[in-house]
Amino acid sequence: MLADVLHAPGSADPGPVALFARLEGSWHLAWTGLEPDGRWSTAVGELHVGRVLGGRAVQDVWIVPGPGEPGAGVPPRAFHGTTVRFPDPSAPGIWRSTWMDPVNGRVRRFVGGPDGDGGIVLLSDDEDPWLRWRFTDLRPDGFTWSAESSWDAGAGWVHDERMTAERVS
Repeated sequence: MLADVLHAPGSADPGPVALFARLEGSWHLAWTGLEPDGRWSTAVGELHVGRVLGGRAVQDVWIVPGPGEPGAGVPPRAFHGTTVRFPDPSAPGIWRSTWMDPVNGRVRRFVGGPDGDGGIVLLSDDEDPWLRWRFTDLRPDGFTWSAESSWDAGAGWVHDERMTAERVS
């Protein structure tokens, strides 16, 4: 069965995946996003995080708006996607990740790691717009995720999404 070979049980020592393994569990999300007309939209959703692939990677599933919420599954603002993240064994401190969002037909690759202030920053610069995702204010019961985009190769950034997460389990 796929679930048997994909999912990996957590352990007290997450080892090399500790950076993202601390997010294991389920989360309630409060999302805000910048619309083309400059307004900010809001939605609620959910996030589920766990170790996969023999404990060598961390996978998450983001659903915004959440099941049963207005706009769930309707592009372009809704997303129901997954990210697989793993530490690069050839580059200590570097993480590689791939985001897949079938609702909007998006796939993006990111590279990043700790930001030096207790958070995590990931950059996707292989197509326009460049994307920068940040995990900040990381606590056992919550964190903030934010997204920025750049259409000028990183010279300027626009903050266009923010989610606050509160642990459910």
